[in-house]
Formats: sequence, structure tokens, C-alpha cells
Amino acid sequence: MARVCYHSPASICHFHIFFFFVLFLVVAQHPSFSSANNHNYVDALRKSILFFEGQRSGKLPADQRLKWRRDSALKDGFSTAGLDLTGGYYDAGDNIKFGFPMAFTTTMLSWSIIDFGKNMKTAGELNNALNSVKWATDYLLKVTAVPETVYVQVGDAFSDHNCWERPEDMDTLRTVYKVDRAHPGSDVAGETAAALAAASIVFRSRDPHYSRLLLDRAVAVFEFADKYRGAYSSSLRSAVCPFYCDFNGYKDELLWGAAWLHKASRKREYREYIVKNEQVLGAWDTINEFGWDNKHAGINVLISKEVLMGKDDYLKSFQQNADSFICSILPGTSHPQIQYSPGGLIFKSGGSNMQHVTSLSFLLLAYSNYLSHANKAVPCGGGRFITSTQLKRLAKRQVDYILGDNPLKMSYMVGYGVRYPLHIHHRGSSLPSIKAHPARIACKAGSRYFLSPDPNPNVLVGAVVGGPTNISDAFPDSRPYFQQSEPTTYINAPLVGLLAYFSIHSVA
Repeated sequence: MARVCYHSPASICHFHIFFFFVLFLVVAQHPSFSSANNHNYVDALRKSILFFEGQRSGKLPADQRLKWRRDSALKDGFSTAGLDLTGGYYDAGDNIKFGFPMAFTTTMLSWSIIDFGKNMKTAGELNNALNSVKWATDYLLKVTAVPETVYVQVGDAFSDHNCWERPEDMDTLRTVYKVDRAHPGSDVAGETAAALAAASIVFRSRDPHYSRLLLDRAVAVFEFADKYRGAYSSSLRSAVCPFYCDFNGYKDELLWGAAWLHKASRKREYREYIVKNEQVLGAWDTINEFGWDNKHAGINVLISKEVLMGKDDYLKSFQQNADSFICSILPGTSHPQIQYSPGGLIFKSGGSNMQHVTSLSFLLLAYSNYLSHANKAVPCGGGRFITSTQLKRLAKRQVDYILGDNPLKMSYMVGYGVRYPLHIHHRGSSLPSIKAHPARIACKAGSRYFLSPDPNPNVLVGAVVGGPTNISDAFPDSRPYFQQSEPTTYINAPLVGLLAYFSIHSVA
């Protein structure tokens, strides 16, 4: 059989592909259209959270709702690290547990609950959202249990990506990778500290003991990240690159971690750290970037809330940065890094564009709420002021595009609407379930399912895929086109907050 390499969102294939397949690119006939404005945001919210159950690794609970998934990776960490590293989430359509994007996913799920948890409760989804966070934080507590060490990845990505097999059948290398004093990783450790701190706020009134455990661990992990500085890409090299390289450096994660620790603990030391390191760590750098690798726009929006509430005026520069972010992302603004498709979708170069759409839209919505409560608007020059309502409209426009208000009239969320992607790049979804096919499907035996023209047999409800191929709004519903057809946890996590808000609030 020809050797086939199965990609991940941030990966570059290191093997040749010796096969051809037919790609049907569906191109929009009418790029201009009006919004239907009739979406069931509660249903979309429910499904966006349900997706995380399809990404679970480890021993599944009795209340697991996606029944085609079964237990997997039950020996993670035991033989290679002498630790229990079971649990957590697979990041995307593969079977690797990448700590950097998992921590960012956890932070964004927590931020969604912090800002929009009341909406989730009204929609009946708060408990499911809390469960999605705790599944991640239980794992993050495991990987940070050894002082001045963070276990940042389980699984050899090259081995995994050379196979197409169910997580339940997985026999690829489950190598464990860590950062420590001799091999620093301030980026992944800083994001992990942020995730633990944000989650401690989520559980503060619901489970005080667990919240304290999360906050104490966040403090320790941040101290390690700050004391032993360095990028995990430099320490671990090919283990994490080219999959989740930290192209942006680690300084933003240190500010991000400090910002969340300040919000969670209210301790002066973190406020002073932010003030002291604002310039050194580059809070003003790449202000319109936000995602698992780059936290700058998120830092500025998060800290701006305190400024807008009249509490921390000495952090006014962060609000100014946040205002600049808003002005740079608006339609019609001439900015080389952000474009809009003819159908109205935010578009940034690179793969898996929906990760930018959901993360940036979340910031638009969060900042609009902060502005609204402070009765403020954003000055964008030339006497132009952008209101909170305008920001909400732009965020809603992106959400509606994802749900089907686009030139293809197709939802990019699996299981939502009449038409959605059927051939997503996801091993568990595309291979027969254990119930349907009890016998093991070996590494290369899965290739025929990868290449099959048939729809995936298991519907990964709520999964949002990478989205259109380019700025033309075209989309290939095809597994080999992983950058367009692969879902990720960090696409969905910010979307949970967006959908929670719009499930309750209408925007004219």
C-alpha cells in the first residue's frame, strides 16, 4: 500500500502522498446575500459543547453522550513517565494530546463561562460547560503535579500522523514530552498557568476546594514559567514542531498568565508584574493577533475591563491597545493581516481559518460588553466612534456565517442545520465505531476509510471545521484537505461563549 501521511492543523507533512483523489470545490454563485436571522443558538450552543465529549481521551464517564466513542489511551504516562497522564483532550482529528492548544482551549472555555455563564444557565447548558472545563483541568493538574515540570505532550506526532486509526485501537508511540528547569517552556507553562487560574474563577463558588487547588497550582506553574525562561519549541524541537511551534515567542504567555492570576487572586504582585513588564514583554506587539500561539489582543481586552470599570487607570495603555485592535479589525480598514471574504467572513492567511474567526469574534463580543457597561465607545480616528452594538453585530455576523448564512448556505458546524460537512478530517468520526466494527483496525488498514468518498459514519456533533479554502468562500468537503475539513478544540472553545450570549440576546 502506498504510504499516506495524515496531517494535523498546524502540521507540515514529512511524507509523500502517492495517490490522487477527486476534489469537488463548491464555489458560491451569489456572494451577496442577506442574513436569515433565524438560527437556533441554544441548539448550536448545546452542540458546540457536546463536541468536546468526542475529543475526550482516557476512561469515559457513565454519562458520556457521544456513544460511538469508547475508552482510549488508558496507559498514557505510566510506562514512559511513571505517572498517570490519562485524560484530557485530543486536539483535533488525530490522537495526540498537545498541551499548548489544550491549555488555551481550557482558558477560553473558562473565559466563556466567566463572562457568559448566566446565559448558559438560562439555556440549560451550564453544567455541560463546567464538565468540559473540568475534564481539561483534571488533566492539567496531573501534568503539573511534579514541581518545576510540565508534561506538555503525550504521543509521537510523526508516528500518529502516519496512521489512520481509531483512538480506541491506537498502537502508535505514546512518548511523553516535558519542559523543566533544564528544558524551559515559558510559553506552554504560561498558558497552563492562565488556564488553571481562569478555571479557578469558574469553580470559586461552585467548588471552593477545587478552585483553591487550581489557583495554587497556577501560582506554582507561573513561577516556574517566569523563573526558567525559554520557548518550548527550542527545548523540544521536532517533538512539537512543525505541529504546534511557538512562532510568536513566550513573552505574551507570561503577561497572559500574570493577567489571569491577577484576575483570579487580586494580588498586588501580579498587577505590579504586569505594569513592570508591559514594555519588556511587548504588550503592544501584534495587537490584532489572538489564538493558541499569540495572546496579545486577548491580554489587552482582558486587562481593559478593569480600566473601563474605573479600577486600574495606570493600565490605561492596555485599553488603548485594545481600542487599536478593534479599529484594525473592522471591515473596510486597510490592514494587511486581516481581510474579509465576499461573504463577510474574517480571513487571515494560513490554515484552519475558523480558529481566527471564533477567537477574534469572542474578543469583539467581550470588549463590546465591557464598553457597554462603562457607557464608552471606541475612537477610530477622523471623528469616528465604534459603539458596543456595532461590535456585537460584527461578532454575530461571524457566528451566523459559521451556522449557515454564507454563500454556500452551509453550516460549518457538524450536525447543525440541513447541510454541513460530511467528510471531516477526524479519525474517530471517519472510521467505523467499536460497536459497528468490534475488530481492531490497524494503522494502515484505516487508509481505505480516509480515502473513501462516503460520509463519515460517526457524526461528531458540534465540531466546527477549519472553513473556506481561501478568501473566495470556497470549501472542499474532503478529508485530505485537513486545513479546511479538520475540527479543533480551540475553534470551538471561544464559540461556546459567543453562542451563549446570542442564545439569550438579540442584536438589531
